[in-house]
Amino acid sequence: MKTKIDHPGVYPPPPLFYVLIFFTSMYVQKEFPLPLMFFKTRVALIFGVLFVMGGLIIILPALAKFFKTKNTLITIKPAKSLQTSGIYSISRNPMYLGLLTIYIGMAFFKGNAWTLISIPFLILIITYFVILNEEKYLERTFGEDFVKYRKKVRRWI
Repeated sequence: MKTKIDHPGVYPPPPLFYVLIFFTSMYVQKEFPLPLMFFKTRVALIFGVLFVMGGLIIILPALAKFFKTKNTLITIKPAKSLQTSGIYSISRNPMYLGLLTIYIGMAFFKGNAWTLISIPFLILIITYFVILNEEKYLERTFGEDFVKYRKKVRRWI
């Protein structure tokens, strides 16, 4: 008899949500343009660089931790361990936080206010369709260890 393998049950890969909302915001800008003057300034370029670099500073140690512990990034596969140290002691979801930071940087590079306006919508989608499913799975899998970790470390930052 086959046993069902438990996993978070998040089917579209989470980065796809960021990409789809980003391209949707680009389309909305084309159809309902907002002024772009600020985005053509050196300050906007600097913000873009800083946000993208900040996102990489957040994501890279999170990815390194996953590879070091031989954990999976694929959200339909079971986790091998609970990540709680390093960058994971600051945020329970540093990869999603890093992607959000890069998303903000890309808004400055592409000169799109709609991308910035869509941030709350993106956060809600990632939280409700990805993170909450992952958290239920982690509690089922790691029990009290995850409950203690969740009480100690914030979801985003």
